[in-house]
Amino acid sequence: MLRTLLLLLLLISTTVFSQKKYQIKTVAFYNLENLFDTINDPNKNDEASPIMEIKENRSEIYRKKLNNMANVIAELGVKEAKNSPVILGVAEIENRKVLEDLINTEPLKDKNYGIIHYDSPDLRGIDVALLYQSNFFRPTHHEVFELRLWDENGVRIYTRDQLLVSGYLDDELIHIIVNHWPSRRGGEEKSSIKREKAAYLNTQIIEKIKLTDPNPKVIIMGDLNDDPNNASLKKVLKTKSKKKEVKQGDIYNPMEDMFRRGQNTLVYRDQINLFDQIMFTSPLLTTKKDYSSYKMYKTAVFRPQYLTTQKGKYKGYPYRSWSYSSFTGGYSDHYPVYMYLIKED
Repeated sequence: MLRTLLLLLLLISTTVFSQKKYQIKTVAFYNLENLFDTINDPNKNDEASPIMEIKENRSEIYRKKLNNMANVIAELGVKEAKNSPVILGVAEIENRKVLEDLINTEPLKDKNYGIIHYDSPDLRGIDVALLYQSNFFRPTHHEVFELRLWDENGVRIYTRDQLLVSGYLDDELIHIIVNHWPSRRGGEEKSSIKREKAAYLNTQIIEKIKLTDPNPKVIIMGDLNDDPNNASLKKVLKTKSKKKEVKQGDIYNPMEDMFRRGQNTLVYRDQINLFDQIMFTSPLLTTKKDYSSYKMYKTAVFRPQYLTTQKGKYKGYPYRSWSYSSFTGGYSDHYPVYMYLIKED
């Protein structure tokens, strides 16, 4: 009798939940793998980019690369949200012009994407940026934070800035930090201090946000060049992987459990990594299915079959765009990641 009653209550609860209507918005991040234009900029080392090493049909390849990126972005989140990302952080782009070309491609031109971009001091000119659908997100503030690093000889290391964008998703204030942390060049252990400093800069940005928004909804996204279990995240950002452990102001990283279960966003020398991550502060987390304001519903890696190499030496790797200074017809050496935010109507 008791079991029957419990099943009946569960059925009623499930039916009521399923009858509710929700707004669903996709927030995503994508490393666009050297999205550079075809024009040599004398102020940066952009000639080291793959497209500049191609001698023929450069403009045609550029258009193909743009359309490949646009097709992926257009599909991100469509399954549940019925729309491409309303907020999209991007990395490995050269300048604002490539983003303008990207949002004007056929798959994206009707989305009304706005652009927030700053030129970074990176020697190759690699930047991060934010794209947003102006019908749903209204930026109110944005700025960049310079990551100042020096090598063991005291020589300045020029790397990507960290971009902060604050604004209203519908009527809710959220803050997005877009990252592309220093690479593992020279070895993971030797270079780890650079990423730990990058993580520390994120904590400083959050503290600045709290001066005007004491319990902020902050989304941290980017290519971190570290996995979710590395010290930059666990010891510096102090990320939590279990919902029940998250206290006010903590950062919850749903991708740590995903990595533990073998998910990845790239493969290097047959080793999988989950460098591309989305995490967020406690106000965006619910453990009680309370969706009266925007909360995370699901976080995932987007990896349809066409984004994966199907044969040859790199079978199972992301289907990248560039290989030995030639265009493969592929997409990126990273899979994009995305998160659904939902709110009850």
